[in-house]
Amino acid sequence: MTLIKSISGIRGTIGGRTGNTLNPLDIVKFTTAYATFIGGKRIVVGRDGRISGPMVRDVVCGTLVGMGYEVIDIGLATTPTTELAVRWHEADGGIIITASHNPTQWNALKLLNREGEFLTAADGAEVLRIAEAEDFNYAPVEKLGRVIKDDTMNQRHVQSVLDLRLVDTEAIRQRKFRVCADTINSVGGIILPELFKALGVDFEILNGECSGQFAHNPEPLEKNLQGIMDKMRQGGFDLGIVVDPDVDRLAFICEDGKMFGEEYTLVSVADYILSHDKGNTVSNLSSTRALRDVTEKHGGKYTAAAVGEVNVTTKMKEVGAVIGGEGNGGVIYPESHYGRDALVGIGLFLSSLAQKGMKASELRRTFPDYQIAKNRIDLTPETDVDAILVKVKEMFAANKDAVVNDIDGVKIDFPTKWVHLRKSNTEPIIRVYSEAQTMQEADELGKQLMQVVYDMQ
Repeated sequence: MTLIKSISGIRGTIGGRTGNTLNPLDIVKFTTAYATFIGGKRIVVGRDGRISGPMVRDVVCGTLVGMGYEVIDIGLATTPTTELAVRWHEADGGIIITASHNPTQWNALKLLNREGEFLTAADGAEVLRIAEAEDFNYAPVEKLGRVIKDDTMNQRHVQSVLDLRLVDTEAIRQRKFRVCADTINSVGGIILPELFKALGVDFEILNGECSGQFAHNPEPLEKNLQGIMDKMRQGGFDLGIVVDPDVDRLAFICEDGKMFGEEYTLVSVADYILSHDKGNTVSNLSSTRALRDVTEKHGGKYTAAAVGEVNVTTKMKEVGAVIGGEGNGGVIYPESHYGRDALVGIGLFLSSLAQKGMKASELRRTFPDYQIAKNRIDLTPETDVDAILVKVKEMFAANKDAVVNDIDGVKIDFPTKWVHLRKSNTEPIIRVYSEAQTMQEADELGKQLMQVVYDMQ
């Protein structure tokens, strides 16, 4: 059983002993610490469809009431919906109850500031300090807070997508798309049908019941998506759409049943945005080089950030990026908000397809073709990640063709390929991502670094 405290929030498995899992006592502790840090009057709470969601929500909301807060409970809602709701309600912060792509036994508290954006690393560290001190001060009975329910945020989120300048609703409606969407038995099954109806898109939903009983591993990777890929191969659809349980990650499947490529979600949307608005882009270090190539083709500058949404959004603000995100299918479009948003990504992608009159497979062939291998190594209590990173840097220190970047783990850039090794913010694993012009070359490069880890465990 696991409890992870990182830049991505407080994340853990449900059940087990205190201090080692996400259990009611620890939920109270971290919620109280966050409320103490925020120091305001109103906090928005939203959750995905996980089985543990109602329990965690009740504990979170009760704790916030005990701290004297007015709680805006928006119910079953996506991560981007909750982020936007913080701004729309002029709240002091927000808590998203979701473990994103993690399996069913996980849940998490994702913590937002008054802008509806994730806390910085420094702010998150202060919340953890307050939590560990456990010097809490709850409200007296006459100053207890209250819970107000608001079930209008999904509809408002959909309308905000339609209102975006570069979402071409007329072109989408005229194209008469038919799509198949896998919503992994979570909140995507609630909000995506609303979006499709508003855009005039004919649709079929797979795994649409918001039960939290995930039909397959919820991370939107090809190995987990054979069901919808088989459905697409049967014909009759223009596009397959896959989201994760909290609908901030987005992957597409072409009309022929082949993956568009999770990494190419952001690339394709960026190409569309840059064709209308010139500017810069940002993605994290573990994302494909194709975004750099597309950005430079349009005369912009590409910048890489450390992994973690708040790191990407911070860098986007620094360089004035018009579009950014992460290679895991996360699209961040500042004209909407500084957060990964699958609904925004869908609206922009369909606009691009409609305006260009292309099939998804045809659009994919217009981009530089890189192959990325995404491997992982489970951590053991004895694993010394810092020593591993030092060893990897030493391996390539004398290689004149290698550029070493250590702002987040270790990334080794070569002229035609790269490999990135880092400790995950969301799981007890080491991620080893590598990219080259062929999958074999990418996988071999990744396996080279993985062997270093195995030798040191």
